[in-house]
Amino acid sequence: MAPVPPPFTVAIAGGSGSGKTSLTRALVGLLGQHGCAVLDHDSYYRDLSHLPPAARAEVNFDHPESLESDLLASHLERLRQGLPVERPIYDFSVHSRTGSTRRVEPRPVIVCEGILLLAVPELRSAFDLRVYVDAPPDVRALRRVQRDIVERGRTVESVVQQYMETVRPMHERFVEPARETADLVLSWQHPPHELAATVMTMLRGRLHA
Repeated sequence: MAPVPPPFTVAIAGGSGSGKTSLTRALVGLLGQHGCAVLDHDSYYRDLSHLPPAARAEVNFDHPESLESDLLASHLERLRQGLPVERPIYDFSVHSRTGSTRRVEPRPVIVCEGILLLAVPELRSAFDLRVYVDAPPDVRALRRVQRDIVERGRTVESVVQQYMETVRPMHERFVEPARETADLVLSWQHPPHELAATVMTMLRGRLHA
């Protein structure tokens, strides 16, 4: 009996608001719940419950050091070994982990989403396929404002302030340069199902090779 190959790992990176989540959902739709597992880098933000609320809001969440990337890297390795992991659950409204976790079982394909996946060397090297979703600054900014207000209960003023102070400069410093390390760069102008089909074509080619 032939040995079962380790899971194939896929990184979906790109700037905040570029369309990573939509692409990830489309990929899950093609691969199916039993064909893939999903990890998001955002779940691995460091727990800030030891800080007062005002201090938590001052943290630069767009810098690589704000994320526990070594934990994500270890979880990816465990999944590649066929072992389940307990993914943290992060509450963005209070900038802290909830204390609960979500069990993620190994699947043939592991899809991971996050703006800084390709900017952190130990994570970048953990992926078999590195995808970068490219979108212009105005599109990303507008999508970010809409998401943070609707999904995270933020005010327009706080979102704009954060974008100017940390999101934009960190994108230019870390996210955009990492684009050069991607195996596949996709344009936001195409609908998610078309982007997912392109990823699937390359995924099948890599798996066949």
